[in-house]
Amino acid sequence: MNILIIGSGGREHAFAWKIRQSPKIDQLYIAPGNAGTAEFGTNLEIGTTDFQEIRQIVLDEKIDMVVVGPEVPLVEGIHDFFLADELLKKVSVIGPVSRGARLEGSKDFAKEFMFRHGIPTAGYLSVTKDNLEQGISFLRGLKAPYVLKADGLAAGKGVLIIAGLADAEQSLREMLGGMFGQASETVVIEEFLSGIECSVFALTDGKNYKILPVAKDYKRIGVGDTGLNTGGMGAISPVPFANALFMKKVEERIIIPTVNGLQRDGINYKGFIFFGIISVNSEPIVIEYNVRMGDPETEAVILRLKSDLVDLFEGVANGDLAERELEIDSDAAATVMLVAGGYPGVYNKGDVITFPDEVPGSILFHAGTKINGNNIVTNGGRVIAISSKGKDFREALKVSYQNASKIEFKNKYFRTDLGFDL
Repeated sequence: MNILIIGSGGREHAFAWKIRQSPKIDQLYIAPGNAGTAEFGTNLEIGTTDFQEIRQIVLDEKIDMVVVGPEVPLVEGIHDFFLADELLKKVSVIGPVSRGARLEGSKDFAKEFMFRHGIPTAGYLSVTKDNLEQGISFLRGLKAPYVLKADGLAAGKGVLIIAGLADAEQSLREMLGGMFGQASETVVIEEFLSGIECSVFALTDGKNYKILPVAKDYKRIGVGDTGLNTGGMGAISPVPFANALFMKKVEERIIIPTVNGLQRDGINYKGFIFFGIISVNSEPIVIEYNVRMGDPETEAVILRLKSDLVDLFEGVANGDLAERELEIDSDAAATVMLVAGGYPGVYNKGDVITFPDEVPGSILFHAGTKINGNNIVTNGGRVIAISSKGKDFREALKVSYQNASKIEFKNKYFRTDLGFDL
């Protein structure tokens, strides 16, 4: 089977690493990929939303399956594009159609979906310029802090948590005025929930589902979860508080109603569903949906997946996922993300990365890297994800941290306190 992975980050490198282990794979392509994915397949200089270029490669290279990593091509309708093309519609696409992708592409759509299908989530109001006064009134009825979310995709930066009411009112006006461009033409005001979070992933063929290993990621740049939000500074799996009882609640109250709700709404959903869960007094509540695997959670979760990923993807495509085996390693996994100095603000690209001869016990998943002549150089804010296994997350983290100190590039930074809250 010939497979094309869409994307260029650590998630896509992890997919490439796992797919290459399958006896079912012939040729593997990654568009556009990074310096790490080049080890497992052929990188193609194609943008993730350049559907015409992707179409040509799929036809030229006789691609059987397309695995879509990031959210933007899904929201922009890559799966719909394939279904509408006579020559492409037989190609399997792992990732939902655009209606399904609205679970991530529109916070308003997602909240309305959850309320309609009885899925536990925080109270909310969607606000535009037309009902601003109602929005202000709703804010005044909430307890601090105040949560404002841009309705559309904002590269992970569209959520504000604000301590004071006056600042929240001001921020609401600024968001509606274009703070996040079109993404904040509608703003979702949400009741603030206090608790501890985890990432739950399901793979579904639209009817059946498999629950993948649970993970916890760390979004803030600074030690102790301080400073600006990032794309993710590391992840661990499993998560101690997400025990069998908690996960039974998640499955019964959240995963099953979501899959059934998609069916009832006539959305043919084939791919991953990410449930951002917060545990409030040991009760799971949905903060958000994503319509793809998380990053950097994938780089930890993939290490614990013993099954053939291509076989699972075939189950998604063929609608017989229930018959496929999902086997999970009992060991823990931990990922530490090395980032460029200045990230998530202004940072350098093109700095040479030096690697040790070996990183015992770890796998290096490249995120923001590219090949420049004989060197591998930085090409993004998040640069390398160091993933390791151990009998528990502390042991796995210890290995990742030991190897993090051996990789060098200018102004390298990583968080040293992952797992501090567990």
